[in-house]
Amino acid sequence: MKKIILYIFPLVAIFVLFGVYTSLNQNPTEVVNTKKEPLSFKDNKIVCPQCNMFLVGKKYTAQAITSDRKTHFFDDVGCMILWLEENAKDDKEVVEWVYSLDTKKWVNAVDAFYSINDKNSPMHYGFGAYENSKKEYIPYEQMKLRMLRGENLLNPKIRKKILG
Repeated sequence: MKKIILYIFPLVAIFVLFGVYTSLNQNPTEVVNTKKEPLSFKDNKIVCPQCNMFLVGKKYTAQAITSDRKTHFFDDVGCMILWLEENAKDDKEVVEWVYSLDTKKWVNAVDAFYSINDKNSPMHYGFGAYENSKKEYIPYEQMKLRMLRGENLLNPKIRKKILG
């Protein structure tokens, strides 16, 4: 009987450890979304597919729903822009959502306005999304172009120009 326990115990321990490891390392970066509406998520459970950082809170986050109805979660709107350029450039059915810093709700990214000097954005690109426009904010297309050109706060020349 002792010999059987000595052989079975290590096998059971391996299966238990493997189960714990896989449950801790599950990373749902995409979820099927038939309504193409923004989805809720739990902190520290979703990893941005662009930069591999965990999403914590809604502030600065973005979501893109592609034509295959999968929602992709991003910690920063800049990450979403870069990811879409690389992975869904020709997808005409993409719906993009950003979390608005002024109204604290999800808004269509194309309809939002963006600050260019937000030092608190997770990836330090400097873009914060707002539902309501202000004189110093830029529209989506301008933000996207700046992001793709590298004209954001990560660029030392741009940072100095914007922040002084």
